[in-house]
Amino acid sequence: MNDRERFVNQMHYRPVDRCPMWDFGFWDETLVRWHDEGLPAEVDGNGKAATFFGMDQMARGLSPNIGLLPAFDAGVIEDQGDRVIYRDSAGVTYQQMKAAKTIPHFLDWTLRDMASWREHFLPRLDPDTPGRIPDNFAQRCREWADDRRDFPVAISGGSLYGWVRDWMGMENLSIALFEQPELFPTIVETIGTLICTVTERALKIADAHGLHYDGCSMWEDMCFNHGPLVSPQIVRDVMGPWYQRITDLLGQYGCDVVWLDCDGKIDELVPIWLDNGVNCMFPVEVGVWNADPYEFRRRWGKGCLMMGGFDKRILARGPEAIAAEIDRLAPLAGEGGFIPFCDHRVPADVSLADYLFYVQRAKAVWGKGIHCRPTPEVGG
Repeated sequence: MNDRERFVNQMHYRPVDRCPMWDFGFWDETLVRWHDEGLPAEVDGNGKAATFFGMDQMARGLSPNIGLLPAFDAGVIEDQGDRVIYRDSAGVTYQQMKAAKTIPHFLDWTLRDMASWREHFLPRLDPDTPGRIPDNFAQRCREWADDRRDFPVAISGGSLYGWVRDWMGMENLSIALFEQPELFPTIVETIGTLICTVTERALKIADAHGLHYDGCSMWEDMCFNHGPLVSPQIVRDVMGPWYQRITDLLGQYGCDVVWLDCDGKIDELVPIWLDNGVNCMFPVEVGVWNADPYEFRRRWGKGCLMMGGFDKRILARGPEAIAAEIDRLAPLAGEGGFIPFCDHRVPADVSLADYLFYVQRAKAVWGKGIHCRPTPEVGG
């Protein structure tokens, strides 16, 4: 089987030769450490690392522009020596250290209320703005038509909460949900209309050129270690109908695997997503709340597809702990509807030797050793 066939069959509980072998990614600092431990210097990014470690091809993206268009002018506002004041493409101003990538210190947000929404954001979310469909979109569709590719292709389904949180700041949005109750539903309706309108145009073009999407990726990051950052009732009432419209549209074109990237404890939101067609949880982060793919399968059945679910923290505990967790997840991977991999980017406390052990063991157990790309030998 090729990588596309294997992904599609695994996500639909059909026979496969083995489970897909995927990586989530790595911290930049992790790759820097591994260079000192023997990783070739040219392996300096997530895509190159996945190829180097012999992993399968993950879904490649081919999407229209459903974000802010035009984006805000981004750039340095003030150079303060060891740090800079920067404004990003979403109109957010923050302070960032030059020497290392850290969580920035946020200073200001352009989106604050209905007036700033109408002035600065609503015009940037017009479905008819030129450039929503890239000039080379039809050509890419022809190149990636179903009979010409051996890798899965995904379309972006956007974000209904995560984008707004980024545009406003989490605290500002949380307060606005109560003090400006009309604002969030207004924004969600605009984003939802944009996503559906532009995505339908893209799906029609893709269909006409022989490309049918294998999946759709969405992003929210709307949970923390105790649960959602917004009331599940708001998610169900305000966001739920738009999730349903997006997934219904995708289903009309045969795209029925919709994964949503949300970190944190997602238990209260999973039923809402499932009820509205968002059927794959990504990356099933284990966290301090001890989420478990087996518990997800018990609670929500085979209608809840999953990716991730391997606790990344185990990688720093050595081969015995790594092997035990790989073996534990093997029956669920064999059942289908689940692609196991690290539940977030691999942190820098993991040695290259332990990660190589993880890759080799996963290929032997989850991959059954069948047609897996070879794992390289590296030394210090």
